Amino acid sequence: MSIWIFFKIIGSLALLIYGMKVMSEALQKMAGSQLRHILGTMTKNRFTGMFTGMFVTCSVQSSSATTVMTVSFVNAGLLTLAQAISVIMGANIGTTLTAWIMSLGFSVDLTSVVYPAFFLGIMLIYSKSKRYVGDFLFGIAFLFYSLVLLSTAGKELDLEHNSAVIDFFSSFDTGSHLTIIIFLLIGTVITCIVQSSAAVMAITIMLCSSGVLPIYLGIALVMGENIGTTATANLAALGANSQARRAALAHLVFNVIGVVWVMCLFYPFVDLVCSLVGYDPKSTSYTVQQLTVKLPVVLAAFHTCFNITNTGVLIWFIPQIEKLVCKLIKNKNKEEDEEFRLRYIGGTTIMKTPELSVLEAQKEIHSFGERIERMFGMVRELLEEKDESKFVKLFSRIEKYEGISDSMEIEIAKYLDQVSDAHLSDDTKAKIRAMLREISEIESIGDSCYNIARTINRKIKGKEDFIPSQYEHVHQMFELTHNALVQMNITLVRHKDELDANRSFNIENEINNFRNQLKSQNINDINNHKYTYAIGTMYMDIIQECEKLGDYVVNVVEARMGLRQRGY
Repeated sequence: MSIWIFFKIIGSLALLIYGMKVMSEALQKMAGSQLRHILGTMTKNRFTGMFTGMFVTCSVQSSSATTVMTVSFVNAGLLTLAQAISVIMGANIGTTLTAWIMSLGFSVDLTSVVYPAFFLGIMLIYSKSKRYVGDFLFGIAFLFYSLVLLSTAGKELDLEHNSAVIDFFSSFDTGSHLTIIIFLLIGTVITCIVQSSAAVMAITIMLCSSGVLPIYLGIALVMGENIGTTATANLAALGANSQARRAALAHLVFNVIGVVWVMCLFYPFVDLVCSLVGYDPKSTSYTVQQLTVKLPVVLAAFHTCFNITNTGVLIWFIPQIEKLVCKLIKNKNKEEDEEFRLRYIGGTTIMKTPELSVLEAQKEIHSFGERIERMFGMVRELLEEKDESKFVKLFSRIEKYEGISDSMEIEIAKYLDQVSDAHLSDDTKAKIRAMLREISEIESIGDSCYNIARTINRKIKGKEDFIPSQYEHVHQMFELTHNALVQMNITLVRHKDELDANRSFNIENEINNFRNQLKSQNINDINNHKYTYAIGTMYMDIIQECEKLGDYVVNVVEARMGLRQRGY
């Protein structure tokens, strides 16, 4: 019988975690890009950052989601480290709402609410416009249903009459700081393992409500859960840049500092919180029914008081926390060494929503475009390089960049393929299709740059050179091509509403007209014996490749603007 109850408890916890996940993801999908806008624009100072973090966490009901989102925004360069720390502080306050929801689930029989929520949720899930509302209702119904099951299982365990369990917890001295630290570590480890602070809170409420776990030890578990929940963001930041890893570490530092000062004032602080909700932790006269009602509220109240007080104290020390995490995590590589790796996306997709993943991929595509622009700059240098050793070195670097552009296309495409496995909105699907087209065209630009470099290399080996007018025309074409690349990168980084695709189209028309002009002139110059047919062919190969490059640029701009591809 006890094994059946054990499975009922772990099944209820699994249902709880799943319900939280479904509810949080549904809320994030309903909020969509507004969350990104809020986090990106409403963090001008530490206080607005804190309130933003609190608001977003209350909205999505997951501090882990907010923290991972914040870390990803730091990784993508949308938030500074100081802004991220203030948002994370606010997220810690926002997550206390979850504890209050759970205390309600233990204190009140919500069965009468759960079943209508399931029925309404299943109807809305099959509605295209309301499916996220249906997901939310399903998630919150699962959450409350799991709490009802957990509460029932706790009663079936009859822990208040189990002498072995009572003796086990009674063996711990609740007046000892060492005992509190042991339970704090237990709470931390369990939260790290199950990756859900809500599950640990549910277990704690169940044990305290039955009267077997003293409130001091229950609160120690809650403090441990506060530290353990930071593991999610730190795992998500493993493949990110230094600033993102610092933001994740700041979350851990913030909570650890909070726990340290609370440990110094542990008993007075806990007694104060208990007095606020009318509970005497030293009294033994409470019945099980009274404990079931009061202790969930005590735990939720402590969670709230702890996080509000900790934030109120440490928000003034954000610069110092920033300096500390910067000392703990230093830049291992110089910028030159980091130049040839993905900056904004990686293999880790813990807790990320498709909306956030698409944002990171877009930042990576912009980085890809900037690299290709640098590659074209090297090609321009190659044309002017007369020193043989420097020429060989620069040509090898261009070859390396061409290999990198191939790898970047593959890696970004793989990442987008992973994102596309999720349940996506039509808008997100369209964005992913456009981005796949963008990376394909940018890689083709890299191929064109390499083809131009190979032609210049062939010219050098052939011992023939362009005449001054050819050099002048190639430079003019290079300048037009460079302008096209600059405009493309502006298009990749700005919002669609701020862009004018006609700028890119006009540059492309200039390139086409200039190519046609030079093509006709080249035939006349060869006929007039101004240069050989061989050098004329190499000259036109460069011009034609620049024109092709311009076409690829326009394809990128069209994909970014959501325009259909034109034929050439």
